[in-house]
Amino acid sequence: MKIVIAPDSFKGCLNAFSVAQAMSRGVQQIYPSCEIDLIPMADGGEGTVEAILSAVPGEKVKVQVTDPLGRPIEAIYGLIEGGSTAIIEMAAASGLTLLSEAEKNPRLTSTYGTGLIIKDALERGVKKILLGIGGSATNDGGAGLAAALGVRLLDKHGKELSPGGAALRDLAEIDMSKINPRLSEVKIEVACDVQNPLCGPMGASAVYGPQKGANSEDIRYLDKALKNFGEQLSSIAGINLLELPGGGAAGGLGAGSVGFLGAQLRPGSEIVLEVANAEAKIKTADLVLTGEGRTDFQTAYGKVPVGVAALAKNHNVPVLVISGSVDGSPDALSSHGICTCFSVSEGPVTLEEAFVKAEQQLERAVWRILAVWKLGNESMLKANRT
Repeated sequence: MKIVIAPDSFKGCLNAFSVAQAMSRGVQQIYPSCEIDLIPMADGGEGTVEAILSAVPGEKVKVQVTDPLGRPIEAIYGLIEGGSTAIIEMAAASGLTLLSEAEKNPRLTSTYGTGLIIKDALERGVKKILLGIGGSATNDGGAGLAAALGVRLLDKHGKELSPGGAALRDLAEIDMSKINPRLSEVKIEVACDVQNPLCGPMGASAVYGPQKGANSEDIRYLDKALKNFGEQLSSIAGINLLELPGGGAAGGLGAGSVGFLGAQLRPGSEIVLEVANAEAKIKTADLVLTGEGRTDFQTAYGKVPVGVAALAKNHNVPVLVISGSVDGSPDALSSHGICTCFSVSEGPVTLEEAFVKAEQQLERAVWRILAVWKLGNESMLKANRT
């Protein structure tokens, strides 16, 4: 018996590795001699570096950069494949968790720090960069990132713009002549799990601006600023970034990464599964367990359980989803190769209680579910013999 365990984190509660370990303990109670393969997952947000480094050999690199408001901080990124591939989370330098509630201001916050991480990786000679863009505090279209890599963003007087999304309203010229030359030698893939365009009612400012501190007036201003930015970068990049699916991800960094860096946008879970060589492990499994903090209608749109199930479906391996909570009918995910979904909760419980007992409840949930799974399999074998 071989079981692959490939869960996402339970956001705000357990990281992906802790989730995988708790699931493993539950499996061992039912199948003590089972071969278990752990593949902690992520979708490009916080925890991506940790998840990948727990799945493949690599190292952490510390680098001095700046936070969303330009203050000095230390950030960490990963190097794998003998140092040829960098795993970078924009949240490490430009993330929302780096700011207090009062400090959130997408008019001013910048991706400059993320650009400094990329610059460090380029100086170390990497040939590939995997960039996770979840959890951003910014709405600058990646302008700050580009500035850190040598791009000059100028107003009509030829003066460099100040950091932040609001300044893009005054953008009159993009000078790419001094962009870091190493970028042309490096393949960049961006983990992007949304399809939002750069601007408009479903764009970066309108949809994600409020959680970054934007009020209704800010949203209107920032949307116009991104439109100006998008039009000018599109003319340089030779692609209509205003219509690019995913261009509005991470405050427009989806569009900026394509326009400035020539990056490719891909589902985050797909990237992590590929790096972890997950398909080779899944195709020889008898069962796959996955999960996330909350399984709901959004799960079908590129979340980790669906990404894992897609690989398993190719090899007819059954998949069970065990999540912190499940909202909606599990049948909605059956077309993706998921047998069914379970919640770890054993009954009514407050959110605070659920967090405190999360590992214990998850372990018990896996134990209960696999006890029934084992009984069902044994009954089928017995019926087939008769």
